[in-house]
Amino acid sequence: MPIWTLDATQRRALLERFIRYVKIDTQSDENAACSPSTEKQKDLARLLVAELVAQGCSDATMADSGHVTATLPSNLLSGQPATGKIPVLGFLAHLDTYHGTPGTGVKPQVVHDYAGGDITLPATGASIAVAANPNLARCIGHTLIHTDGTTLLGADDKAGVAEIMTMLAWLGQHPELRHGMLRIAFTPDEEVGRGTEGFDVTGFGAQYAYTVDGSDLGEVEDETFSADTAIVTITGHDVHPGHAKNVMKNAVRAACAIVEALPADFLPETTDGRQPYLHPYSISGEVASAQLKLLVRAFGDDELREREDVLRGILASVEARFLGVAIALTIKESYRNMRAYIAKDPKVLEYAVEAVRRQGLEPVRKAIRGGTDGSRLSVQGLLTPNLFAGGQAVHSVREWVSLEWMAAAVGVCLQLLSVWTEKSS
Repeated sequence: MPIWTLDATQRRALLERFIRYVKIDTQSDENAACSPSTEKQKDLARLLVAELVAQGCSDATMADSGHVTATLPSNLLSGQPATGKIPVLGFLAHLDTYHGTPGTGVKPQVVHDYAGGDITLPATGASIAVAANPNLARCIGHTLIHTDGTTLLGADDKAGVAEIMTMLAWLGQHPELRHGMLRIAFTPDEEVGRGTEGFDVTGFGAQYAYTVDGSDLGEVEDETFSADTAIVTITGHDVHPGHAKNVMKNAVRAACAIVEALPADFLPETTDGRQPYLHPYSISGEVASAQLKLLVRAFGDDELREREDVLRGILASVEARFLGVAIALTIKESYRNMRAYIAKDPKVLEYAVEAVRRQGLEPVRKAIRGGTDGSRLSVQGLLTPNLFAGGQAVHSVREWVSLEWMAAAVGVCLQLLSVWTEKSS
């Protein structure tokens, strides 16, 4: 089987695409009720529509919600064995970047022929340390991209966006790779758990799909966390502090007590692998009213409920301790583990593993300590495993990516087309 590679010109185009995309600020906003949560996500969406049309996707469009969809027609000839048999395949990546780290004014830094060692971030003097990023040792000689240290990079998931666009460009230059109809989607608001909100799954028309939103080389993921958000509202009573004795009910102190009471071994910074967590990530308010937000994550729904019950116990204890303070809890479902759904029709996963092997890579099966749009899509009937895109240290100012890993991701997507064509014949 051939290994599909990018030549120097195509690799340079991939780099230029990626840099063009990351310079566009597309941070989402978890507190916004509109869709998309930020209008600036449409800046990238509009650019992608124009580029998709130029790639031969004449029906490319952006919905009011910011979702971009497009079709690449099949290039199979009448009478070929797979004609009419290949399912319509979808490829998806998300437009938005994480809202908790600065994302405006991204200044990409390109390191050609990386020689090893820590990478100094020019604006801050901080470094991307090998000790904290062991994958750097796997990227000696690669072209690496990071930022100046004041913002995230946005490889999550603009690496995936650039890889899908590069796949389409490659197909336009190589008609010898036969494939069925492809549907492309770029979604807003994935980082705030709303990537498929308003997305017309039936209208999209794919029978199977893949998100390109993973990290390490060769990863194929069919399992995610199940996820809820816990919103704790604390109501106190404010008076002048000079007359506060036995009268003031301090919601800020109660919020701090809740955080302090969380078991140390329940936190994301103390857990890994398949361990669930409770993550307090936002606290705001004043004496009279405060709000605390926590991410609740577990691979099983029973574990998810157990963590939420622990939180309920903590809230009851704090409410009893701070007499006169009222504490209310709201649980919002974000997404659910997609593993059980994909297991009902495992070829969508098996073909992805085969595609990684055909590209000369070792497949890495792992569960995501997070989620993708594929979590919700799989529940809705569009089975959508996740493929690696290459981004490392995502959501941080130390985020980086290897151009060679991005090129390999393009190759895996191309191999997938070959696998589906062959298996459908």
